[in-house]
Amino acid sequence: MRASLLIAFSALALASGAQARQAAPIDPASHYSGVWLEVGRTPMRLTKDCVAGTTRYVLKEPTHVDVVDDCRQGGVDGKRRAISGRGRIEDPGVNRRLRVAYAPFIVWRYVVMDRDPEGQWFIAADPELKKVFLYTRSPPSKPRLDDLEARVRRLGYVGALEFPAVAETGPKG
Repeated sequence: MRASLLIAFSALALASGAQARQAAPIDPASHYSGVWLEVGRTPMRLTKDCVAGTTRYVLKEPTHVDVVDDCRQGGVDGKRRAISGRGRIEDPGVNRRLRVAYAPFIVWRYVVMDRDPEGQWFIAADPELKKVFLYTRSPPSKPRLDDLEARVRRLGYVGALEFPAVAETGPKG
């Protein structure tokens, strides 16, 4: 009985530690600025045949972010597809929840589920963890992709993932 309680409390402490790390505030000036490479995602019709995806953030005000998502069709040098939106940080001070209005009727909500304390990668998802997105600041190694996939699985994501080609030189035009 005592060993069972010890195991249960240890598991609870580990889970609480993971949640505390995930809930740590994000510095919006560094996270919501510059270009992030989309290196993994939930397969969707919207992103079919999209490779070399990026998200470009420009922090305009403490809680407002301009967002441009783009990708290439047919290969990393293919035709560019892009959509722009206006984002609003929904949890000021924590800065993990971003609502982006791409058009009057196209609104997405993202939650930063996990991130590198050094700011080199992050995992975002919709609030229900049905769609996930993996981002890095530079093209990732295979071990980095494996680590990101393991992290998203530990968060509870059970769906399919795809890892589209990433441009070696970052976004173009």
